[in-house]
Amino acid sequence: MYELEEKGYLYLLFVVPMLVLLFLYVQYWKRKKQVAFGDLDLIKKLSPEKSLFKPTFKFALVVFGLIFIILALVNPKMGVKMEKVKRQGIDIVFAIDVSKSMLAEDIAPNRLEKSKQIVSQLINQLGSDRIGIIAYSGSAFPVLPMTSDYAVAKMFLQTMNPGMISSQGTSIDQAIDLAANNFFDKKDKTNKLLVIISDGEDHSDNAQNAAEDAQKLGLKIVTVGVGTENGGPIPLKRNGVIESFQKDQDNQVVITKRNATVLAAIAKSTKGGGYIDGNSTKTVLDYVKKVLDNTQKTEFEGMMMADYKSQFQWFLGFGFFCLFLDIFLTERKTKWVRKMNLFNEEKNNIK
Repeated sequence: MYELEEKGYLYLLFVVPMLVLLFLYVQYWKRKKQVAFGDLDLIKKLSPEKSLFKPTFKFALVVFGLIFIILALVNPKMGVKMEKVKRQGIDIVFAIDVSKSMLAEDIAPNRLEKSKQIVSQLINQLGSDRIGIIAYSGSAFPVLPMTSDYAVAKMFLQTMNPGMISSQGTSIDQAIDLAANNFFDKKDKTNKLLVIISDGEDHSDNAQNAAEDAQKLGLKIVTVGVGTENGGPIPLKRNGVIESFQKDQDNQVVITKRNATVLAAIAKSTKGGGYIDGNSTKTVLDYVKKVLDNTQKTEFEGMMMADYKSQFQWFLGFGFFCLFLDIFLTERKTKWVRKMNLFNEEKNNIK
């Protein structure tokens, strides 16, 4: 297995075909000038020591040297071994509300972006825990299955938006059921934590019942409320510019408010769970850290890991070798090669 650390340098390889075309043009231009100057056979006899092959060989050395140096900049890494890594931690699933109400800007930049910031900061302070991500509104959607790859988790996190789920509304019970039945292995004794980030506008009455069922499976729930009690309108934007606001059937602007009561009730339905105000990221980080510290870690096998090692030094060495060889190589014919007449260069000198 391998990986390329700095892939951007590969664009420098486009220089190679340009150099080849330039070299061919120069050779064509030289030959054209020689024909204009005089007879080619006579010119060859006047410069018997000049090799026809070496200029091309020297150019090839420069090209290969350049290619090897570019590959060294890319820094290829080769996997020398694969192994299973045992870790200690817990399983954490982040369920993020992506309903349209999360676009309200009563908290900067808006509720959804604030939720992403919170989850990203929480991931930063994790050690060896496995994490998964769920998006939900009118229904729940698995964004990322359980993994130990935090970089991938952050990448998927940034793609979340209200358009990823067609059914609108907010049904927190859907997220709880998905996490309990699809993300967490019932046979696995690893401690489980579900972190729900939402404004609490639940359009169903089943969230508390779903939380109680999850409690029976040993699932602990922490709810994080984003938004304000006063609330705000839901902006409708085009190219980042607000054109209007979401309206109801009576053509009145909808004001969406955070419902902390619903979120607190869901969290209290599970042992060890709790509700926290998400408008302060530091408060959420401190609270979740406290929950994690009070949760017993379990040993589990992590994903297959490749031990990659940089191999740039080999490419750099070959590159400089080609360039140094070009410097010390002249365009005159090598005596012993000249005697062998490999390229039939002496045919015109035979009397």
